[in-house]
Amino acid sequence: MNRHRLAGIGAITATSILWGTTGTAATFAPGAGPLAIGSAALGIGGILQAVIAIPGLRAALPAVRANLRLVILGAVAVMIYPLAFYSAMHLAGVAIGSVVSLASAPLASGLLELLLERKPLSRWWALAAGLGIIGSTLLCLSTMTDAAESTGQTMAGIALGLIAGATYATYSWAARRLMNRGISRAASMGSVFGLGGVLLLPVLIVTGAPLLASAQAFSVAVYMAIIPMFLGYLLFGFGLTRVSASTATTITLTEPAIATILAVLIVGEQLTTAGWVGLAVIAGVLLILAIAPTNDIESTSAPSPEKALKT
Repeated sequence: MNRHRLAGIGAITATSILWGTTGTAATFAPGAGPLAIGSAALGIGGILQAVIAIPGLRAALPAVRANLRLVILGAVAVMIYPLAFYSAMHLAGVAIGSVVSLASAPLASGLLELLLERKPLSRWWALAAGLGIIGSTLLCLSTMTDAAESTGQTMAGIALGLIAGATYATYSWAARRLMNRGISRAASMGSVFGLGGVLLLPVLIVTGAPLLASAQAFSVAVYMAIIPMFLGYLLFGFGLTRVSASTATTITLTEPAIATILAVLIVGEQLTTAGWVGLAVIAGVLLILAIAPTNDIESTSAPSPEKALKT
């Protein structure tokens, strides 16, 4: 086993655990809408990423400027992702919204690497991604108790879920490409998420009043921004230096599993047989990614030529 790669898998698995707490946390601020929750979580969390990365950003400023198009692409994806993700769950229900968003991300990430980097995807990755999607679907279907009110709402939620998956894959790919071009992890994550956080501030200003309505709602916003988003994306950035974006997004298919376990343990929800099977399949995905042979680790000091996106 490659310890370097296993460290990356461990970091991104820890990220999934933190992200998996967001659904439970959001229930403690029922008056806040999905745009408020999303903009507060990743808006504030993204700006904090930039703040701690200031020394790295100063040192890498010429390189960041040289790759400004890539930074902007990632930042716009960061801005769109939480708005689409939380709105998808609001419209289609937590189960459908989360599974569409998270299950579509590895496929979008794999396509980005294949089409823009001409990087072939291994059969091991295809197996892990396929099993992850199956496991997530079983898991989410087993807990689908909050269906949307109408077919139109459900379809809108699914569409937003696909947008969330695509933007999640895009900012993961953009951050990874910056690292592969020799820009430090701190500067890569700080530039993409810091700018994305700034872009989310107007949404937070317009929609965030309910988060200030009570100490409990405010605490939820602070928790979401600092723990799952700020700390989570620190771990995510560390993981991206050790595994490809497609592998990273596949690992985060464990997020709905964590969310379901928390719902069972904390909220008292029941899990069907299909749900337990889904959990077992997702555990198998992590095992496959940990032991499978891979060539997805690229040198951050010797990046591959960029053919599809000139900056």
